Amino acid sequence: MAARVRWILLVLVQLLALAAAVAGGRWQDFLRLPSESSGAGGEDAVGTRWAVLIAGSNGYYNYRHQADVCHAYQILKKGGLKDENIIVFMYDDIAGSPDNPRPGVIINHPEGGDVYAGVPKDYTGDDVNVKNFLAVLLGDKSGVTGGSGKVVASGPDDHIFVYYTDHGGPGVLGMPTDEYLYAKDLVETLKKKHAAGTYKSLVFYLEACESGSIFEGLLPSDINVYATTAANAEESSWGTYCPGDEQPPPPGFDTCLGDLYSVAWMEDSDVHNLRTESLKQQYEVVKERTSAHATYNLGSHVMQYGDLGQSAQSLYTFIGSNPANDNATFGRGNALRRFSGAVNQRDADLVYFWQKYRKSAEGTPEKAEARRRLLRVMTRRSQVDSSMELIGGLLFGSEEGGRVLNAVRPAGQPLADDWDCLKSMVRAYEEQCGSLAQYGMKHMRSFANICNAGVREDAMAKVASQACAVVHSASTVASLVEQ
Repeated sequence: MAARVRWILLVLVQLLALAAAVAGGRWQDFLRLPSESSGAGGEDAVGTRWAVLIAGSNGYYNYRHQADVCHAYQILKKGGLKDENIIVFMYDDIAGSPDNPRPGVIINHPEGGDVYAGVPKDYTGDDVNVKNFLAVLLGDKSGVTGGSGKVVASGPDDHIFVYYTDHGGPGVLGMPTDEYLYAKDLVETLKKKHAAGTYKSLVFYLEACESGSIFEGLLPSDINVYATTAANAEESSWGTYCPGDEQPPPPGFDTCLGDLYSVAWMEDSDVHNLRTESLKQQYEVVKERTSAHATYNLGSHVMQYGDLGQSAQSLYTFIGSNPANDNATFGRGNALRRFSGAVNQRDADLVYFWQKYRKSAEGTPEKAEARRRLLRVMTRRSQVDSSMELIGGLLFGSEEGGRVLNAVRPAGQPLADDWDCLKSMVRAYEEQCGSLAQYGMKHMRSFANICNAGVREDAMAKVASQACAVVHSASTVASLVEQ
């Protein structure tokens, strides 16, 4: 009798192993009781993994954002997520750019391979916009325009991973169409998604300057959303693998290949069994690397927001795990700790324009054009900074203007009391002075403080018109003198 039982058990184990192999899983998973988790951190055996990846910029000088997104896709794909459940937003102007020394290829590390191959082009060009992104998150197919039409059609047992990499400013994230995603609108969308009961847990990784301001004082702790950001609410995030870094890009690349926070979480995910690594463990590793090992000399404060209890879950729950890493168990001793060097995100485009100027032969049209582009970028930066300083003086007086515009609220408070007012102030400025663009987003705190001080939109439009007329006249005179 005992021999017969052993024989039956042996056959059963063999059948389970065969079934697991066919399903792409492990036979141990088929022997787990319903009350047991399917891996470290308690991830669920039921539910679908969904992912939304978005690079919110364009232009070769912003190479790193699309490279980040392509690398993230490769991690998810190796982790077992299906293309039907991965939605990618990227302008898609990098791989085919005439500036790209490896046409059709994108890399995210100086010694890395191509991360562009196979990436779905769900939303490209001008279809990378606020309306489509928020509709995709909500699963609203009728709300998207153009693109593949894919949305996060998730259910109550599903897990969602969102990764956003781009320029930002206090309370806003950029888009390649020169529009802004405001923090209030993003968080309201997450609340709406939760109210619809269409996910079990959601993780949001955010790479941008002042990215902490997107969730600070806004993201509730009771909607099953856990978010980490590349920086706190007051500081820049950093590009990496840039010309001049300890680990520079290969010859011919005149731009940064990645962002510091982003490559930190992705290079950690590349080499570990994510069944055994929790979100909290990765947060600690990324926090250390992004801080330049707690020096913050060329780094930022990685932050976490929302339901911090969710961080006990394994990464596998959200992004799967590469079977090739099954034996690469996470441990603090084998975490990636090397600091590769970094460039302030807001200055990364200047690195590109300077490299183009420096490398152009003297006396050539290419040299002259590179010089014009560099000067144009520097002039526009100066115009935006000068106009905001003058606006502060006109509204609050020369002594008080700087104090009011640069005031930072205590931690835990949102940037603005009235987000519609913030939008109207930005609109009033841009109608008089032109687009803030990626650099000008640094002044969003000033616009919020103007709102918080009770200034009306018509008053803002009046002083913006005056300030920008003065600044532009001064710039014109300076350019004529230089010629």
